[in-house]
Amino acid sequence: MRKFIWDNTWYRGANFTPSTAINQLEMWQAETFDPETIRRELGYAAGIGMNIMRVYLHDLLWEQDSAGFLKRMETYLEIADSWKIKTMFVFFDDCWKSEFQLGKQPEPVPNTHNSGWVQSPGNRAADDLSQRPRLERYVKGVLTHFAHDQRIALWDLYNEPGNGSAGDHITATGMRESASLPLLRDVFRWAEEVNPDQPFTAAPWCFGKAFDELNRFMFKHSDVVTFHAYNRPGELLERINFIRLIADGRPMLCSEYMARHAGSTFRDCLPLLKENHVGAINWGLVSGKTQTVFPWQGMMETADLSIAFHDVFHRDGTLLVPEEAEVFEKFMR
Repeated sequence: MRKFIWDNTWYRGANFTPSTAINQLEMWQAETFDPETIRRELGYAAGIGMNIMRVYLHDLLWEQDSAGFLKRMETYLEIADSWKIKTMFVFFDDCWKSEFQLGKQPEPVPNTHNSGWVQSPGNRAADDLSQRPRLERYVKGVLTHFAHDQRIALWDLYNEPGNGSAGDHITATGMRESASLPLLRDVFRWAEEVNPDQPFTAAPWCFGKAFDELNRFMFKHSDVVTFHAYNRPGELLERINFIRLIADGRPMLCSEYMARHAGSTFRDCLPLLKENHVGAINWGLVSGKTQTVFPWQGMMETADLSIAFHDVFHRDGTLLVPEEAEVFEKFMR
């Protein structure tokens, strides 16, 4: 079994994109990298007891300017560490837009959840074996640079492999399913060859039959067993108990949860995750250009839009749902 550093901290935090960025590219490109906003918004997180952020990267950023990209990652880590927040970086992602480019990113589509989020490396690149060498250089380059960095808690090698251009868990259209398995296998192999101090993982998120092979691979090869669960508390507890059997003593972390309209709330789910010592990383920190305060498309017609779907804070640092302050005080500490 691979040796890695894990201190058994109960991690609680959020998937973080600064409110001024619509996607991974806008967060990290030199022209739009925004340390001031990052510092302020991570301060909001620290103020309620969060101690980890899950943060997405993108392969094109490495191609554009690897040295500059690493420098901006260093800046981000310095800011997060100043708030005593660890980081979980994500390399690849099968969700949302499969077509994208560097440079100026689109403005948000009004009232639309994650209208500008992009995949990495995208369907065409994932299926084009001639692009594997550049993707390998990206993954190994980042892992090697930060292999001994204690500010990084763990690496998420691939977000929701098998998802697709919809990125919508309600309509479930456009999913790649097992077509993502070859790249998933490769990114785990690349990580094993670098052998960083930190653990690495990828999270099963869909438990339909078409995902069996993907899920078996992720459960078998992850150092820390992660999963996604936008479920009501009863279903969440069932999932925790099921995955605990598979984890067989390995640490467990829920790297996406909390969708208020779906019944996955801080009040009901955070206590369960804490009681079971399962890391808890909700989707979204500050309401901004990703517009994840709006529900998934399939819920828009029936949802009460006065209730935020994801996210914790307004841009000024006040809570989107003031009643959650009591929950954070009790269960985020």
